[in-house]
Amino acid sequence: MWSDVELLTNEDTNTVRFGSVSREENGSGLYQVDTLVKISTVEADPCLSSSSGSNWSIVVADKTVILFDQSYQTILLLLHFETDVDAIDVCLDGQFLVVCERNGNLHLIYVPHKKILLTRVGYLSVCLFFLCDLVFSFLVCFCFFLCSLSSRGEPVSSVVVRCFTEALPENRLSRLLHKHMFEEAEKFAITFELDLELVYKVKLDFVLEQLASASVGGYGQDVWSELVEEAKTNLLKITDEQYVEEYCLKAPWPTFETAEKMLNHAATRYSSLQIQEALARLATFCSLHGPDNFNGIAWIEFLNSNDNLGDILTHLREGDMKGAQLLWLRCEGEIAAEFDECKLEAVLEAIPEDLPSKDLCPWFRTVLVPFVRRVVPTGQKILARWLEQRARNLELTEKSAWPQNGLDLAVLGLPSLWAWMKSDDNYGAEEVENLKNLVSNLRQLLDLHRKYSCRLSLSVFEKGSVRSVAFFMLDKVPAPELIAATVESNIQPYAEEHEIPFDELLLQYIKDLLERCSSQTTTLFTEWEAKAVAVLGCMTDTDLMVDAVLEIMQKAVVPWSNVVEKLVQQYLKMDGPKQELLKESYQLMEIRKLLRGYGIRNFNLSNSTQIMTLIRYILKQDLPMSLEDSLTLAEAYKLPTSQINYLFLIQKLPSAEAECVIDHLTSWAKLQLQDKDHISEEVRSGMMSCVFMPSADDALKSMECENNLIMFKAIAHLQEDFDVFFTPSNYEDPNMRKQIQEHHITAYENTRGRHSSKKKATTTPVVANDPDGKTKTISTEADLRRLGRQLQRTEQELWSDLALRALRVGKVDKALKILSELYEHHYNKSTGKVLFTAAKTLCQMLEADVPMVLPDDMDLPAVIHDLACQAMTVCHSDLLLDCLELCKCTRIAMDVYHQCQLSDNYGFIAKDSTSEAEKDPYSQWSFQDVFNEDCIVLDPVSVLPVQYEITNCLLPVSRDIKLYPLDCSCLSHCSFEDGSNYLQPLLGPLSNMLQMLQECSQLELALRVLLNSYGSCLQHITSNVMDLKLSVQLYDAKELQKYKIWLADLQKSTTSTLNAVVFNWRMVDCDLAIGLCTLLSKAEVYKILWKVIDNTWQNYDKILAVARIGANLCCLYGEAEEQGKFLSVITDAEWGIKLSKLEISIQPVFRQRPEMKSSLIPDLVKNRKITPDIILEYCSAFGLDRDRVINQYITTLLLLQEDEESGCDLGTSQEETQPLCHADALERVLKVIPMLHSTSELTESLCAAILKLSPYNYERIEVVLKIIQVADENVTTFSTSQATGLLQHLKSYKRVSPVSDVENTYLLENSLLPHPLSNSRLPFHLLMQTKHFWKIISPELSEDTFPTLLLISKLMKVSLDKLYMSAANHVFERKMKPLLLEQKKKGQGHGYNKELVKVAKTMMKFIHCIQSPEWAAATAHKITQELPPGHEKTQSLRFCLALGEAWLKDPNLEDTARARGEMFLSKLKLQFQRSATENTLITSQLNSPENLKLTGLPARLVVALYEHSSVEQHYRDTGGQTYPDIHAVVKEIATINNVDLLKIRNMMLEKWICKTGPAVTKVVVYMLQSCPMDDAVRLLRPILSPLSTSGPRLTFCHRTRALLCLVRLADAATLEAQFKIPRTKINYYLKCYIFVSQLEALNIPYTVQSFLNSPKEGLVKGLWKNHSHEPQAVRLVADLCLEYQVYDPQLWNSLLQKLLGFNLHHYYNMTIDHILFSPQIPSFSRTWRSMILAPFVSVIFASRLFELSCHSSFFSRCPFLLNLDLIGIANRFAQFNLPAFALGTLLLIPCAIKKAQQIQGFLSVCNPVAVLEQVDDLMSTGELAGIPSQVRETVLTFISENGQHQKLLKTKHFQHLKQLIVSNGQPNQVKDLVDYLISQNW
Repeated sequence: MWSDVELLTNEDTNTVRFGSVSREENGSGLYQVDTLVKISTVEADPCLSSSSGSNWSIVVADKTVILFDQSYQTILLLLHFETDVDAIDVCLDGQFLVVCERNGNLHLIYVPHKKILLTRVGYLSVCLFFLCDLVFSFLVCFCFFLCSLSSRGEPVSSVVVRCFTEALPENRLSRLLHKHMFEEAEKFAITFELDLELVYKVKLDFVLEQLASASVGGYGQDVWSELVEEAKTNLLKITDEQYVEEYCLKAPWPTFETAEKMLNHAATRYSSLQIQEALARLATFCSLHGPDNFNGIAWIEFLNSNDNLGDILTHLREGDMKGAQLLWLRCEGEIAAEFDECKLEAVLEAIPEDLPSKDLCPWFRTVLVPFVRRVVPTGQKILARWLEQRARNLELTEKSAWPQNGLDLAVLGLPSLWAWMKSDDNYGAEEVENLKNLVSNLRQLLDLHRKYSCRLSLSVFEKGSVRSVAFFMLDKVPAPELIAATVESNIQPYAEEHEIPFDELLLQYIKDLLERCSSQTTTLFTEWEAKAVAVLGCMTDTDLMVDAVLEIMQKAVVPWSNVVEKLVQQYLKMDGPKQELLKESYQLMEIRKLLRGYGIRNFNLSNSTQIMTLIRYILKQDLPMSLEDSLTLAEAYKLPTSQINYLFLIQKLPSAEAECVIDHLTSWAKLQLQDKDHISEEVRSGMMSCVFMPSADDALKSMECENNLIMFKAIAHLQEDFDVFFTPSNYEDPNMRKQIQEHHITAYENTRGRHSSKKKATTTPVVANDPDGKTKTISTEADLRRLGRQLQRTEQELWSDLALRALRVGKVDKALKILSELYEHHYNKSTGKVLFTAAKTLCQMLEADVPMVLPDDMDLPAVIHDLACQAMTVCHSDLLLDCLELCKCTRIAMDVYHQCQLSDNYGFIAKDSTSEAEKDPYSQWSFQDVFNEDCIVLDPVSVLPVQYEITNCLLPVSRDIKLYPLDCSCLSHCSFEDGSNYLQPLLGPLSNMLQMLQECSQLELALRVLLNSYGSCLQHITSNVMDLKLSVQLYDAKELQKYKIWLADLQKSTTSTLNAVVFNWRMVDCDLAIGLCTLLSKAEVYKILWKVIDNTWQNYDKILAVARIGANLCCLYGEAEEQGKFLSVITDAEWGIKLSKLEISIQPVFRQRPEMKSSLIPDLVKNRKITPDIILEYCSAFGLDRDRVINQYITTLLLLQEDEESGCDLGTSQEETQPLCHADALERVLKVIPMLHSTSELTESLCAAILKLSPYNYERIEVVLKIIQVADENVTTFSTSQATGLLQHLKSYKRVSPVSDVENTYLLENSLLPHPLSNSRLPFHLLMQTKHFWKIISPELSEDTFPTLLLISKLMKVSLDKLYMSAANHVFERKMKPLLLEQKKKGQGHGYNKELVKVAKTMMKFIHCIQSPEWAAATAHKITQELPPGHEKTQSLRFCLALGEAWLKDPNLEDTARARGEMFLSKLKLQFQRSATENTLITSQLNSPENLKLTGLPARLVVALYEHSSVEQHYRDTGGQTYPDIHAVVKEIATINNVDLLKIRNMMLEKWICKTGPAVTKVVVYMLQSCPMDDAVRLLRPILSPLSTSGPRLTFCHRTRALLCLVRLADAATLEAQFKIPRTKINYYLKCYIFVSQLEALNIPYTVQSFLNSPKEGLVKGLWKNHSHEPQAVRLVADLCLEYQVYDPQLWNSLLQKLLGFNLHHYYNMTIDHILFSPQIPSFSRTWRSMILAPFVSVIFASRLFELSCHSSFFSRCPFLLNLDLIGIANRFAQFNLPAFALGTLLLIPCAIKKAQQIQGFLSVCNPVAVLEQVDDLMSTGELAGIPSQVRETVLTFISENGQHQKLLKTKHFQHLKQLIVSNGQPNQVKDLVDYLISQNW
């Protein structure tokens, strides 16, 4: 089957020659044979046929039919049939195909759809049809023919269809070239003599395509090597040099070496600028990607790229900083030609956010920022804005290096101050100013971190202030204990640095701290108080410290902590102007603490009503201090105390008197209230006095008073709150109240209706009206409720049902809220009934365990008891007994519950321990709260239902039963009825309850339960059994007797057990014990009491309690004799208790006869704690001889006290070893002295003994002196008044000096022992002896001690001038000198020091007090001479001048003294001027030795100051550093020395500008900056535009200097107006002036105008021709060439050589930097080579290693890098000891193999540490474009691979080595490193 059909269009083309077809033709024809189709099969020897039409061709092979288009380009149809095809044809323009098979089948096929439409048999007709058509086919087949493809004798397996066409030689050649048949084409071209170079060019183009494929990796190395060789061979055959150049440029050579070689080949054949640029680009490409990564396609793209800046941006966006730097350096000239602000913004935007600043800063510093300033000066604002934002972002992106990294980056955008001209339009640009501020802030942040270890965010620092920074440092202190150290080390230096008042700063911080913290803390968190107190402790100003104490008092949490309390007490004891304010604040705090004792923690008393409410509350507590506290509160708020006294007196009066007073007050108040105008304060006091109404037996009277009180309150509140005034008669009128009530109810209902329907509130306000029409708008429900309460509206009628309904459904929470409102606002009998019902209902619910809804943490039994108590207070009298019974029962139930464990079944919480202030009065009045049983906790589930069952049994009558007046529902008042037995239901639960309580040792509680139930039962029976005989007949007596016996047994057993427990308790509860004893018989009681007394050993408290119980019971029983016994025991027990506290035992005489008590007297007298009162009381109690005891006591006290003090053991802390207090001793003696008959002998002995006392024992001396004074005897040995006064001064004085030798001698001479107080006290006796006075006083002199010592001196009548002089000298030696020394050590400079000023003022005060002016001046001058130079000495000299002038003003001064004073004053003035000048220099840090020598020559000093080096540094700096303010210093010096500063300035201006000599332009600008701009212009205008020829000759050099000054001092408008210089050409004019001045220096006459008009190239060549031998002219030529773009290669080569020859190295480098950017650089090939090699040739240049290292940056820019001898240059670097640069040069070698060999050899002989050190020191600029990192990585890799770790072990580079090894991930290298570290014990 012929199914393999292959279209071979133009694949096989040949040219053949045929002989002449006809005789007319001569020669041979050239035809082209094309193979179109190839058909293959597995069969052999086919039967073939073919035919064609206008648009189709058919080939038939056996059973296969193939239909083509006419040109055999497309297969239209391919069909296979069953048998061979005999005939075919196509009709209807190729739409239908007819096929006739040999088996007779005829097929009709639709060609477009390739579908057989019809198959029939009709063989004959078909054959005839095809026979006709074959003729046509034969006629056209001369163009196409079939040809079998088989060797001779082999079967045919394929056939082809070929086409013959006649061809031209050119076409045939093109065809051959098109089919890449280059050999045939070359032969064909030779044969037909065609263009042979065309064949070579097409072949090269084909090679070019193959090279492109090779560049993308399509071929192996052998293939592209052949391609390169073929290209070289063919290029040699081409004579078209332009073609060769273009081909070498556009060919994608596969390797770097090939590209370099081919470009050099092109350069040798045709040297052109394009080839040179390509070689430079190739060097750039090689440096950028490396020779190993060379790619032909990428190289061609890079070569053809004209967008250098775009490539740089691409590298920047990709984070390839090294590539971007390299491209920038090598293409900087092209970039500069088209660079503008938009491109600058694009460059800045392309820099990645995550690019480290350490990589960015070097490039910006040395490349980009200088480039912008030179090329696009206006772009500095953009750059400054970007740098500011980038620096701010570093705070987040590079936190570890912040803020140093931000400062390093931001400072790059600040130009030097000299670079900014005032005439420049960009002067003072906002962006630059913002950057300056940022740099300043960052410098301060860095200082904070370095000096004070304070880290602040930039935003916080910028928003804050100097004070807030200090606050932040204090906030960061973690503990109050560290505050003092932080303040000393950080805060104080910080405050001094920024000149902040130190104490004011700390005070402000305390205020800020309290404001921030006090509102956010509770009593549990008060650390801030301790912190504030710690800060306060660092302050020194007393007034400010008091202010701080006030702040702390106001904000501290009450109750105060110990820290705050101690602080306040400390300052209350001080004296000062703010003590009254401090005391007032303390009084307010005391009020807060006072109120806290009444449970009031937070209060805000804004008016008198609130204060009186609070006072009434305090009085209600009825505590012993209630009245005093109330009056204190009233006095504090300046309120009248009459009402308080009313209230208190009424409360304290007996019932009858109180009722009378209340009646009178009520009547008086009612009469006063008839006046409708107002309620006076007096009337209000009388009205409110009924608040504490005493209980009265007359219930009606009580109710009347209560109603009056309610009425008075209502009237007062109605007037105060609603402006509604009622007289008592009007208020009692129900009609008038009803009117208000109805309106009130209507308003309330309307409000409820609006809320329920959720409609908008009406706009008409609800108003309350009084009878007279006064109205007050009521806007809230609260106002309505308050008004209703005042009008006695009974809300309980509605709320009572709501409350009881809520209880029935178990909503206890809701019911209690309503009941609380009822009780609070409706205090009447109806409320009492509701409360009683609610409480009883709850009892029944608890008994039945009914589910309830309770609030969290509710004590329900306590709530029930409160409800019962509330009900009893307001209920009707008929319900009072029931409420009382319910109160008792619920109280017991509550106490039972409080003894229970916590249980979730009831949702209750057990009782917490409550403070005394929170206990109810019943508990306080009923029990001593001494006895407390050790009992077991009860189970609430078991006991509560039983207890409430008892409660309900004690209130058996149901509430549903109607009760008549005087009827009760309680058991105690229930009557016996038929069939009812109220006792029987009670016995069961009562027995169960008692049993449970006794089992849990709850005996006291059991007794209470029993007594309560017993009393109710007893009252129930006695109230019904009125007549015994009758009752026996009516009731069952046995049943009643059974109840009696049962209850009595329970009572007796419970009482006896409890009584034993009470008496055996550690403290006897007397009230409870007496009560229990009354339940027992008299005999049993006495037996128990005496048994307890006899068996108690020295427990006098218990004996006393038991004896008092016995005495009270005896009084009750009427047993006088037995009571006497108990009273005797009481007396002995009381003395036993009293003496035991004094550590004296009374046991030996306890319960003995009175005369035996005297045996205890010796022990009493010797005891130090015994007072005369005790002794006298003891004698009186037991009837002893008082005189004998007193004499013995006096003897013991006075004679033994001194010995006890001297002989006590100082090492023990026991109290008994301490001597008696001197004040107590004196008091005791003074009390007993009047009892003596004679005092003379006592006085004599005391006068003799006083000198034998220790001179430091002031207390004993004082005691003796006071006894002598009291004795009133004449003393002749000394003045008692003087001695007493001296002693008083000494007592308040604390010694500061050590004990002197004089004192030790005195002690030895008088046989006195050393005293422990001698280190803190002065010797009394030696000060009384005036010969030793100054020896003792002089060492004590100081500012603090002086007032006391002055008083002592006045008292002792010594010379006060001597005292003042000694004090001044002492303060100087002891205080000022150490302060000055400390200040010098700390390096704090010579500025203002607060402590130093304080000491100086003290000295001045002492000196002013000296009466002799000469002595005062001499003392001050003597002290001044010893002061070091500085502020202190200057001020001291000023003070001496004032003293000297005061000395001379004395009219009575003698002539000799006056002459002496005038000489003293004149010398002093000169000394003062010098000292003040010197101090000014020191303060401004200008105190160099040269300047200090000129302090006596102020004019020369001013000149020297303006020539100071800081002026030059000031203009070089970017504005971030701080320099001395020369202007201020000069002004101050001129003022001190009275010199004319204007004259000095004019002289300096003439010296620096108008005279010949070196120009000091910056000095002139700086000097004139202190003047207004107009003055500066006025001074410089005559120099720039002289109006006369007089004066010194002004050259263009002078004018240039003046113009340089003006452009920096005056703005553009001033220059344009004053000097006619256009603002757009200021810089141009300035350059012209400079050039003209330089020409003038060469004696070449030019004016500015002539220079502007001259041809610059001719000028340059003329200068070079005539003046090339002069260095100044060579520089001028270089400047002119650069300025006017004169780029003559020959001139530049000579010019550079001249610069080197004249050793103008700095200028040489600057010139090179400029010519690098010119577009004509490539034409300076020789210049480049000489420029690179020149430093190594010049000996002077080569000797400067740093300049030589900087020169290496030219390699990165050199366009002829590939042609340099890099190995030779590297050797030169190595010779000059620059191995890092040598290695960097080797890294530029293009050949990888050669480079590796050279590097390996170099590193094997050099010191790697030296290389790495040079990388850090000399290669940190941004002009080496990644070479430093390559050098570092190469060295570290070499060390790692060769195992030389030891070379870097102890260097900073070892960390980099470890990082490199780990990042490379080479296991062997990592293992070697680890092994090495282990071997070194790392």
